[in-house]
Amino acid sequence: MSKRAAESDKVEVPRKGGDRPEAMDIDDKTNEMGEFEDEFEDEFESEDEILEAGVDGRPDAEREAEEKEAMDVDSGPGTFIVGRTKLEPGQTLTPDPTTYEMLHNLSMPWPCLSFDVVRDNLGDNRKVYPATMYTVTGTQADSQKASDNSIMVMKLSGLSRMQRDDGEESDDDDDDDEDSDPILESKSIPLNSTTNRIRAHQTPSQDPSKPPTTLTATMTESSNVYIHDITPHLTAFDTPGTMITPQQNKPLSTIRAHKSEGYAVDWSPLFPAGKLLTGDNDGLIYATTRTDGGGFVTDTRPFQGHTSSVEDLQWSPSEASVFASASSDGTVRVWDVRSKSRKPALTMQVSSTDVNVISWSRQTTHLLASGADDGEWAVWDLRNWKPSAAGGSVAGKPTPIANFKYHTEQITSIEWHPTDDSIVAVAAGDNTVTLWDLAVELDDEESKDTAGVQDVPPQLLFVHYQQTAKEVHWHPQIPGCLMATGEEFSVFRTISV
Repeated sequence: MSKRAAESDKVEVPRKGGDRPEAMDIDDKTNEMGEFEDEFEDEFESEDEILEAGVDGRPDAEREAEEKEAMDVDSGPGTFIVGRTKLEPGQTLTPDPTTYEMLHNLSMPWPCLSFDVVRDNLGDNRKVYPATMYTVTGTQADSQKASDNSIMVMKLSGLSRMQRDDGEESDDDDDDDEDSDPILESKSIPLNSTTNRIRAHQTPSQDPSKPPTTLTATMTESSNVYIHDITPHLTAFDTPGTMITPQQNKPLSTIRAHKSEGYAVDWSPLFPAGKLLTGDNDGLIYATTRTDGGGFVTDTRPFQGHTSSVEDLQWSPSEASVFASASSDGTVRVWDVRSKSRKPALTMQVSSTDVNVISWSRQTTHLLASGADDGEWAVWDLRNWKPSAAGGSVAGKPTPIANFKYHTEQITSIEWHPTDDSIVAVAAGDNTVTLWDLAVELDDEESKDTAGVQDVPPQLLFVHYQQTAKEVHWHPQIPGCLMATGEEFSVFRTISV
């Protein structure tokens, strides 16, 4: 989890999905792409700070009573719960390094509301340190400096394991350098609007000697959606001296179908060439398809049904013509793109508040997770959703197979583990990213041990503190590795997953 430290710091009020945070203070000595921070440097001054039991001169009984009282606080009403317990004046949170296998933080010139992890050619299921990963994000520059906005293609390398002082040996004998310094490289694509959400998609190359084509779709505050080819930018990281031309920074296509801005965008995983869904604040959803000639065509007939803004979209991982949408009207709807009516096949009222995000399980494809404005997230079995005779809707709220009201603010991101259908990552406006294991069930004896910690579900595995947490993604090729964005970026891997 996290621990509390008495340090002076201003705690900001969590912001909802579409709000733009203020620019962060950046040291003049940092480059414009951001910098890594070492939170644990010089944490312990010397070994003299560690006192051995029994050397303080007190009777054993007195010392043992104090130790017992300190242990009892973990199960009593005074337990500090990250994201719930209010910090006292002058206090802030710092991570407990013993709970992380890897943790790196990265500050940026401007906050980033959304990002995506880009698959690479370094191999799957890799556990070797130092780690390398590629990502793409979009900035949220101040409204007075819209021209400062950009898409940032980034390479993060030298991501080392946490240093251990417990004498334990590494499980990975192939680690080259656990103490290497992290390195950030970045390529910027100018964008004259803030990014609301960005998603990446890769098209396999027909030539085995060439990398896949990596496309990004960027939903912006201007209501336009920009599609870029960032393949040259990714290639440039590993080809010294490569220059990006102005032409390579221009979008391949600009979708102008939306009349209002939006936050919902998703590429189909079952359409390699590129098939895109975009949704806006007017409740309209458009489909854009890449043609054989490499261009993009947007169907001008929108999918209609939501009575408020479309907050998120997810293609089915198993059925090429099916997708789901979440809306601030409190519903999740399931659609078939082959429908001539452009109406939903299923409509479920899953919350009395805005449904901000959804995630479709890649492993068990009848499971869909949703996160709402009231801090509740739930898992639904789509096999239990049945259409009515008229309109494809069902009255009332269905019963989820699991639901949790742990978070105290809106859910801003949710994502299933890429290979484990019981693990879910959730980000929320209470400044936390939580990891959950839906397979956990306590027996009677274990229930007694946890009875003192109120309102903490046994399925909760881990809590990571992330100021103004906005989005979280699992790395598909590094097991257990996550990246989250908020006031800054965090790349971490816990010892619990």
